Amino acid sequence: MASIAQAIRMALHYGETHLEVSDIFGEDVGPPLGGAFTVTQGLTKSWNSPLDERGIIGMASGLGLAGKRCVAEIQFCDYIFNTIDLLKLAGNTAWCSNGEFNMPIVVMTPVGSGIHGSVYHSHSFDAWAARIPGWKIVIPSTSLDAYGLMLSAIVDPNPVMYLIPKALMRTKGEELIPGEPASDKELRDLIDAPVDAKARATWKARWPALKEHYVPIGKAKHVRQGNAATVVSYGRTMPIITQIANRLADQGIDYDVFDLRTIYPYDWEALKASIERTGRVLFVNEDTEVANFGEHLMRRTCEELFYSLKVRPRLLAGKQIPGIGISPSLEDVSVPQANHIEKEMLELVHEPA
Repeated sequence: MASIAQAIRMALHYGETHLEVSDIFGEDVGPPLGGAFTVTQGLTKSWNSPLDERGIIGMASGLGLAGKRCVAEIQFCDYIFNTIDLLKLAGNTAWCSNGEFNMPIVVMTPVGSGIHGSVYHSHSFDAWAARIPGWKIVIPSTSLDAYGLMLSAIVDPNPVMYLIPKALMRTKGEELIPGEPASDKELRDLIDAPVDAKARATWKARWPALKEHYVPIGKAKHVRQGNAATVVSYGRTMPIITQIANRLADQGIDYDVFDLRTIYPYDWEALKASIERTGRVLFVNEDTEVANFGEHLMRRTCEELFYSLKVRPRLLAGKQIPGIGISPSLEDVSVPQANHIEKEMLELVHEPA
């Protein structure tokens, strides 16, 4: 099964060969490296930009205004903050032109903790991204969703921010991508560049016969059904929650679990129906807790579903600190880990109504 990094690479290849993607670019995105996380290895439309995040977003916007479809990478989301004004302009374009000018661009960037990257390589960007109107924001937690969300992002006429959980880059999927060979070794031999620099200089990817698979932007994934409580997450924390929910189900506690997949627009109708039914809800993500996107979901829950709630809604998020320490012990207390999540999930169902 493909890893998330391989799934994105295959989606980008499908985009450049079938969906009119004209350029795939960013820092170290082209040969020989193929991206810091290898998601652009072997692509024919990939090229290296200068170390200039504002230049990358500016170039992407210019290509979009010219009617081109491009995918631009900011190598780590920690370095996207100096582009906020340009991201805002890109998001404004279709609205300000009354739809005369679209902005069919994708900006992808790795987000979150899990690689012990310390202050400059462990930030989240989901709440910031959600505060830039005009953008659609997606974040996969499985390989199949990574593939399908990228294809949907490429064909969308709006600018799409594609957030990639750093910690899940090498996580293998549980479902085959359409056209992917069943053998992990065969897939590696086809699309993974050799480590040896000399061999890599002449290497060319041999792509499998990939097929369309679109994950609708704005549609949450109902990961498992249950009546005890609703748990909503996305990104790095999603597989952790799924594992905990599966284990607690053996103890007779069945959670209704949703992978949001799209931060904006988000699938409120699916969440609403679940929360109304269970009366208990926990939102989990690793972004800092102040002005967290989960707070928006809690506010809407309280405003619209107050009389359906049995107990207070909960949010588990990262600490409001400037950065995450490089030491694993410091990272573990900065953002939600499995023990924190399980504690909140159990307290949620055991709190008296």
